[in-house]
Amino acid sequence: MNTGAPANRDAQAMPAAGDGAARSASVGLDISQWKYLSGEAREPQMHAIVTVRADGTESGGAAGPVLAQVLAVDCSSSMAYPQEKLRAAHQAAVAALRLLPDGTPFAVVRGAQSASVVYPATETMVRADARHRAEAERAVHRLIAGGGTCIGSWLDLSRRLLAEADAPIGHVLLLTDGKNEHDELMPLSDVLEACAGRFVCDAWGIGDGWDGRELLRVTSRLHGRASSVQEEAALAREYEQLMHRLLAKSIPELVISVTPMAGAGVRYLKQVFPTEVELDPVDTGGEATRRFVTRAWGDETRRYQLCLSADPAGRPRGEDLQLAVVSLDVPGGDAVELTPPLPCLVHWTDDEALSGHSDIHVEHFEQHQRLGEAVAAATDAHRNGQRDLAQRHLGTAVQLAHAIGADQSLGRLEQLVEIDDPASGRVRLRPGVAAVDFEHLITASSHSTYGPASGSADAVDVDALVAGGPGAATVRCPACEGRVPATARFCPLCGHGLPGRP
Repeated sequence: MNTGAPANRDAQAMPAAGDGAARSASVGLDISQWKYLSGEAREPQMHAIVTVRADGTESGGAAGPVLAQVLAVDCSSSMAYPQEKLRAAHQAAVAALRLLPDGTPFAVVRGAQSASVVYPATETMVRADARHRAEAERAVHRLIAGGGTCIGSWLDLSRRLLAEADAPIGHVLLLTDGKNEHDELMPLSDVLEACAGRFVCDAWGIGDGWDGRELLRVTSRLHGRASSVQEEAALAREYEQLMHRLLAKSIPELVISVTPMAGAGVRYLKQVFPTEVELDPVDTGGEATRRFVTRAWGDETRRYQLCLSADPAGRPRGEDLQLAVVSLDVPGGDAVELTPPLPCLVHWTDDEALSGHSDIHVEHFEQHQRLGEAVAAATDAHRNGQRDLAQRHLGTAVQLAHAIGADQSLGRLEQLVEIDDPASGRVRLRPGVAAVDFEHLITASSHSTYGPASGSADAVDVDALVAGGPGAATVRCPACEGRVPATARFCPLCGHGLPGRP
């Protein structure tokens, strides 16, 4: 656990299998936090980043298929124009079908103002084999466009299909080119409540009429990702890559439990990497422990922001105290090796030099959240014809993306603005920017970066901060105007690189 400076380790590194030998699955846990809080603060909160890393899950051993797959294809009237959209949807669905291993339960759903199963012939799922895949391909190529858009009905039918499937991981791959214009037929909010925890949904936008925030609403609630393609021809390849990732997953769910100590409480736990995902605690029968279920794991790393409330009244100052305990559990995963529980600490102090600091990883993901907010604000401004305001918000987004190394978002931003100075956010809106360009930007901004890379920031010398020695000297960050240690190479407040530091 990291209780002072951020952990400096290879974020993406995974242990390799040795000499072809089978690996046993393991799930690791780490906590990064700045433990010092002011004993005089009103309603103090402790923020920490919880890193969960799964490895060795692809060694197999599952009896029967792990995945059950529903392909939901938008066939509303708008998919007919231009014709390349529906053709790309056909090709992408077929590419996904061809990758399904024998025995995998699957179905293809046609989505319009209502939903229907186009393969198989009844509202059920069929197990993949050569004959069923070939029949499904022919059914996909017969899909025609016509009707409106009610995404809630597509998800509701998918839920009912997956409920009958005998597979640990249910997944829906949803494609749409439009907005949810017939929500009154089956309200999306109600459907998401019914579907939450039942399956994972990844959603893709194609064409120029879809709503990025609507896709994020679906995928955040259903533990998936929202993505988009600017060129229809790229969709089939994207589907293939997604299916390869899905087929590598073998842990249906992993539970993160947080047990607060007396005087503390759990405010929230949310996934912040690789995408933002809502996590609601499951019922624990009135116990203080909060259990959060995460879905569909392969060999991968995810990061979560934990927020705890704390009460300094009557607590000793100047020493480490246990604020909560974080633990992992894989239901039914007897063969999975788990890292032992780790404590989250608090150190109440009257020293403002200590309590005024914060964890660099927490700051990174809070900056990423602000990036998403800036993109959303720019989208609204452009939609309302306020080009100058949209440009200012995009400048803020560029500044944030540059500071935290969000290269995909920065690349999308460069398609909307000419960037004069990324560090200061000085940009110029490009002529001819279209509304859909903002939707692509919204989905790109939902994919977060891991966090500060190894060596991106100096470890904070706590003793120097307390003693007022050289480590306590500060300079003003040119990006956020905050005071930061003079020796730092990376602003812990906003993530901005500090030039000229050793």
